Amino acid sequence: MQACIYGLEGPALNDDERAFFKDADACGYILFARNIENREQLKALTDDLRAISGRADVPILIDQEGGRVARMRAPEWMNFPPMGVFEALYDKAPSSALEAARVNARALGLMLAEVGINVDCLPVLDVRQEGADQIVGDRSLAGNPMWVASLGRAVIRGLHSAGVVSVVKHMPGHGRALVDSHKETPTVTATGPELDDDLYPFEQLNDAPMGMVAHVVYTAWDPDNVASQSPTVIEDIIRERIGFDGFLMSDDINMEALDGDAAQRALATVKAGNDVALHCSGKLVEMEAIAAQIPAMGKKAQERLAAAMAIQPDDEPLDFAACVAKRDELLALA
Repeated sequence: MQACIYGLEGPALNDDERAFFKDADACGYILFARNIENREQLKALTDDLRAISGRADVPILIDQEGGRVARMRAPEWMNFPPMGVFEALYDKAPSSALEAARVNARALGLMLAEVGINVDCLPVLDVRQEGADQIVGDRSLAGNPMWVASLGRAVIRGLHSAGVVSVVKHMPGHGRALVDSHKETPTVTATGPELDDDLYPFEQLNDAPMGMVAHVVYTAWDPDNVASQSPTVIEDIIRERIGFDGFLMSDDINMEALDGDAAQRALATVKAGNDVALHCSGKLVEMEAIAAQIPAMGKKAQERLAAAMAIQPDDEPLDFAACVAKRDELLALA
């Protein structure tokens, strides 16, 4: 199994992609709006990806957060609010906010599971910081680290109740970045003690099944490498200090925060200690170049993946409509 998760070009696999994926044995796949048209098409696509992989539990990821970041949208699917809406309710009634965040995430999970998607890149555990670039903004659950941790736990519980695996992001914290890592390399110059706030939510949720590492330079830890390509950050900060032993992936290696071609970027992220690189563009020529160099997943990475994908839905009676209704009733309190 290759240490890479790949995107794909369109709403159905073309012949070249089909041949490549059969041969490559990718760890998993990630879907974007370009891959999504309607329920029937999307379920057929996820079924096809499972058949090609030969694994019923192959990870099929999506970024379905709500607000700005949503690949499945109206009119085919309901639009969800950004995660930041729960902060105002938490300020007034914390227990109500936690339940609102939980049932909202359960509804998201039920929506994804219906079409065969089993991993959601959520929750965003970045602590919102005043003056930072708005790439995080209202995607963050709050500006208070303790609130982020509490609400993040509720989101994880909601997704898992629907049988959808959660991915905490963007480790070890993207909230202070002054630029968008999709466009250029952010450099965070905060001191180690100042970064304690950023680490707190990840430390509290270090038992999450999957995590995603930011393309951000933290000068207090490694002034020469972005976190996703820094053995120091991955081993000393994420694995040791945060205590995260879940399945670890980079953020999208197509983002402009990184240097080099696709294969160089992918190889650097895996060599730094990520279990897999995340390649999202769907460009076959890049995937072929990566496949020629990327190693197979190690035994420990495979164990982490198997543990993450073992999450099962529970028998909670709340269906999609009931979850949405309960969320809206609680949010109205704010």
